[in-house]
Amino acid sequence: MRAIDMHSHYYGGLVDDLLKRDRRPFVSRNAAGRLVLNAMTASTEMSDGYTDIPARLAWMDRNRIATQLMTFPGALGVDVMPAAEIAPAILSYNDHLAGLCAGSGGRFAGLAGLPLDDMSQAAAEMRRIRHDLRLPGVILPGNYFLSIEAVRRLAPVFDAAAETGALVMIHPGLMPGEAPPEPYPDTSVYRASVLNLQASLAQMGMTVLAGKLAEAWPSITFHLVNLGGTLPFVLERLEAVALSRPPHEPFPRESLRGMVYDCASLGPRALELAVRTFGADRIMLGTDYPIFTPDQVADTVEVAELTDAEKDMILAGTASRILDRLR
Repeated sequence: MRAIDMHSHYYGGLVDDLLKRDRRPFVSRNAAGRLVLNAMTASTEMSDGYTDIPARLAWMDRNRIATQLMTFPGALGVDVMPAAEIAPAILSYNDHLAGLCAGSGGRFAGLAGLPLDDMSQAAAEMRRIRHDLRLPGVILPGNYFLSIEAVRRLAPVFDAAAETGALVMIHPGLMPGEAPPEPYPDTSVYRASVLNLQASLAQMGMTVLAGKLAEAWPSITFHLVNLGGTLPFVLERLEAVALSRPPHEPFPRESLRGMVYDCASLGPRALELAVRTFGADRIMLGTDYPIFTPDQVADTVEVAELTDAEKDMILAGTASRILDRLR
């Protein structure tokens, strides 16, 4: 086992609070007694991996994963609910996650959640996460990163994170007060969860670049999921547009290396393109477990047409460098 999985989610420590709710997001039980996650736009029967640590470890062992980064389930929208209503549950989850990671013998690291409806409380929790809980960072909803104006609201959190350095995962999710998107009239699961999601991730990456976030907070590692969405594919068009239209200046290709990326839910061809775009030293293995549970996930890296050194960097090297620095 040598791989480090830098994109997975963990729901244990939050389920009890979600069972008490009767509106989305909440957890219920079906006729068979299985837990059902009722997210903002869909309902899913929860596999054991959502909450059961032995089941997760068994899956990791099958897939040769030595360490897994588990995150607060940010896409649920819990972290953007009214802080007075949900902050105690978020802080309790963070305590639970920190205890799991500390007692895991190095098998787990964790990204916490923040009560983002109250930015001063979110900044205070960011400090507690790094100083007291000793977790490497947080997961933040990607919709903040769809414009420079919106992402500026996170400045207090970034300031708090920068005091010790932190890993900030940019993951699809709503901002406070936003309504869930309406489903598409046809093939919605593909249009929403693949095409629209990947394009929106590219928009988030553009905000990090144009907003110069990495330059403003150099001790923060900004982690954009799913290989940065469509960024690797459209980079050449970005460069063509930059030169053919005002201000007629080259697109700052090198600035894409100011972030790191994971390859969750994507295959070897996409990974090869991303390596050519960002460099293997900016890319990490990701699985999106337990949302996605393909066995032998490391094979995505193994079968890619990459050098052995590049594969080693993606499987563990890039992640080790980041996690070691933040311990």
